[in-house]
Formats: sequence, structure tokens, C-alpha cells
Amino acid sequence: MNLQPTLANELVQIIPLKEADFDELFAIASDELLWEQHPEKDRYKKEVFLKLFQEAIQSGTAFKVIDVKTGNTIGSTRYYEYNEKEKSVAIGYTYIDRKYWATPYNRALKNLMINYAFQFVERIIFHVGDTNFRSQKAVEKLGAILSETFLNKETGKTHFTFSLTKENWK
Repeated sequence: MNLQPTLANELVQIIPLKEADFDELFAIASDELLWEQHPEKDRYKKEVFLKLFQEAIQSGTAFKVIDVKTGNTIGSTRYYEYNEKEKSVAIGYTYIDRKYWATPYNRALKNLMINYAFQFVERIIFHVGDTNFRSQKAVEKLGAILSETFLNKETGKTHFTFSLTKENWK
């Protein structure tokens, strides 16, 4: 599985994340309300976001998300924890500009990534903070099922693991 393909559908395109994308993405991420339900609520701060962005670049699996209709950058996402033996991959670290919330764009993004991943894996994982109710509802709408509760060692915060199988994919 190529963990950083360029993919597109009628609404979004994902392309490999580059260092030069920082300013565009920080302009989106600097919106404090974007992170209000997230376990790491201070990601709107430049020094905190910079760490997240650098980790995304170093992962080699992160994307810039583009609105196909306007050409504008609307957020970022990535694949991670690919396990060839268990035939699973995680999708996460996703954030999109708030003006795209409650629109078909997030679903189009997930459709794009999930349909691609299911060509190679049997299970897709989503890790969601216990206070991130919007994301919990979003992954449940995809057909993902709560499969685990865990304590994130880095943040000390409670997270949930949701699993999506081909059979549950809506």
C-alpha cells in the first residue's frame, strides 16, 4: 500500500504534504474553535502546531487536502499505523477549515481515503479523544464501531479506538 498517494474525487484532492504547506495549514489550524473538543486544545498556537506539522512531514504519510472546486487548501489528514500482517491502517490527524464543517467535504475526504485503503486492508482504525464528540459521531456515521478505550501515553488523555471493516463500511 502506498501510504501517500495523490487521490481525488468530485470534491477533494489529497496530495503529499510538503514543508511549504505550513503557512496555509497554520492559517486554518490557528482557529481556536477548531480544537475545542480535541484532547490537545492548544494546537491553534504556532509552536504547538509546528510540532504537529513537523511530525506529519516526518511521517511520510500526511496530506494536504484541497477543495477541487476552488483549489483552496482546506486541511490535512494522514494514514498511520499501517500493519501489513494484520491488514489494517489508521486514518487520522484530520482537521478541516471550519467553513467546511457540516458540508459534504469531510465525508468526501473519508470516502476517498477509505475506498483507497480497502483495496489493501481489511480494517481501518480511527483514534478519537473521549471529548471529541463531533469526530466520534462522524466515524460512527461511516459504520465504525467502538472497539477499545485507552489512555494516550503522550497526552495522558483518554481516547477511543473505532474500527471499520469492509462489511460495516456505509
